[in-house]
Amino acid sequence: MKKRLFLLFICSLAVHYVWAGDRVRSNTISMMSYNIRNGKGLDNVTDYQRVADVILSEAPDIVTIQEIDSVTGRSMGVDVMKELADRTWMHHVYGASIVYDGGKYGLGILSKERPLTHTSFVLPGREEQRQLLVVEYEKFIVGCTHLSLVEEDRELSIDIIRNEAAKLNKPFFLTGDFNAKPESDFIKELQKDFSLLNNVKNFTFPADEPKECIDYIAYYDKGEKGYEKRPFTVLSNKALEEKVASDHRPVIVRIRFKVNPADIFRTLPYLQNPTDNGITVMWQTNVPVYGWVEYGTDTANMKKVHTLCDGQAICNNKNHKIRLEELVPGQKYYYRVCSREMTLYQAYYKEFGATAISPFYSFTLPSQKQSDFTMLIFNDLHKRQDTYDALLEQVKHIPYDFVVFNGDCIDDPADEDQALEHLSLYCAKVGASQKPVFFLRGNHEIRNAYSIGLRDLFDYVGDRTYGAFNWGDTRFVMYDCGEDKPDTTYVYYGLNDFTQLRLDQREFLKKEIAGKEFKKASKRILIGHIPIYGNSDEYSPSTALWADILAKAPFNISISGHLHRYFYHPAGTIGNPFPEAIGGAPQPENALVMVLRKKGPVLTITIINTKGETILEKEL
Repeated sequence: MKKRLFLLFICSLAVHYVWAGDRVRSNTISMMSYNIRNGKGLDNVTDYQRVADVILSEAPDIVTIQEIDSVTGRSMGVDVMKELADRTWMHHVYGASIVYDGGKYGLGILSKERPLTHTSFVLPGREEQRQLLVVEYEKFIVGCTHLSLVEEDRELSIDIIRNEAAKLNKPFFLTGDFNAKPESDFIKELQKDFSLLNNVKNFTFPADEPKECIDYIAYYDKGEKGYEKRPFTVLSNKALEEKVASDHRPVIVRIRFKVNPADIFRTLPYLQNPTDNGITVMWQTNVPVYGWVEYGTDTANMKKVHTLCDGQAICNNKNHKIRLEELVPGQKYYYRVCSREMTLYQAYYKEFGATAISPFYSFTLPSQKQSDFTMLIFNDLHKRQDTYDALLEQVKHIPYDFVVFNGDCIDDPADEDQALEHLSLYCAKVGASQKPVFFLRGNHEIRNAYSIGLRDLFDYVGDRTYGAFNWGDTRFVMYDCGEDKPDTTYVYYGLNDFTQLRLDQREFLKKEIAGKEFKKASKRILIGHIPIYGNSDEYSPSTALWADILAKAPFNISISGHLHRYFYHPAGTIGNPFPEAIGGAPQPENALVMVLRKKGPVLTITIINTKGETILEKEL
């Protein structure tokens, strides 16, 4: 019962981490503030398409606009805000400051995201009434204003803006034409509660030969200065070099929101490559981070490890692979993974967000004298989570030490998202944070756009898709046949050549079988996706290349899949020098899970279907 509850718990965590990515994919936004002079350029031509083209050239997420008509005589009855929204394919909100020329004149905000709410507040203006237009979005609120030309009115506006900003419960950005220079008393007073995000050295007025900055994008920081206190990082800012479309140049700021710690992890950690007194901890994050592992024999005394490459810590990345070395076999270790968001990575300056820390997990590497183990083997799942779940249900009562996914489990991977969705669920459901998993390549893992990228998600033994390792006193030899059709097959487009891979494995098998580790092992297991013997495919080059080497190799059993049918071939029945078990399929009615157990000197294999029926139970 405890085992089942544990599996249900980690499955729910896996779903959370996979889908948390949806909440942070849109955390980078660009914001533009633009006084458009109602579309009238410095050439005295009113051209709304020209203004739209300026906006489209930067494709910002938010555009706050000052000096814009709504169905006035001057605009020939055109609703200019709607006109710009239609031409830029954005949502729009309009705020009228005054009645003018048969219509209205004021402010507007364009956005790619649909606004949630909007309101406006009257600001003082002796020459004309001013306003603050406020629009709410999911993550933030934007204010747009065009302040008075009169200094006293601008100063009176500060308290109104400050009071309204204090009532808001989301990050608030104040944008617009403030009609004030950076060194003015107004800007100095504003900066007590707001930080300027655009570079004031990038002048905005007049557009043809700008001599001053009077257009701004600011953030309400409540006087709590410091980059680390902001919920975002400024990635870039500029004033666009546009000289004709208006008498102002637009200012643009690109920011990236920091994510909540709960949204940093994309997957649970999973253990790989438990060889040579070491083990690899892997995980993925939704955002670039600096990642490290803390581990030790007790949770109160932990050692920190990160990955160095030529003296540099690997960071600002989303795929994480950290090797723990010089471990003592048989010793129980505890570990946790830590990920500190990196929002900016520059030569001499970096910004960080929050740090996410996983729960503690544990693992134990087997000692060389260890005899007993239980392993699970899944073949040909083909991303069928329903099939996988049905098989797990049949082995939920069986304690196991490690798991092998023996090819065609993450088949035809189109992209990283697709591969990770299934990888993370496979790993979470078998508790790969505490039980090592091996992913062997099948022929379908060789296909589709992300097939080569799968390497980023695994830590292969010896950094090869084939290899050998010990689990206690048992030796496992893994092979990779490559594709199941000739390299010249038209669907491969001349991009495959597995000749050398197979020749390299011939030499590997020679050395492995003659090696000390292989000879002194009490049991020996050969495992790979495509059967070396009993393969009904006419194209089996690996059989011809390796048969003479394997002919006298004392393997207790060879385990494979690929055929989507179950077979058990006793030694010698089809030219095989050792027993061969084949099985697995994506369809529930043909799917199988294999359980290999060693207890003392006895090695047994049990093969079970999705109905819980035992197809084979045999001592080897």
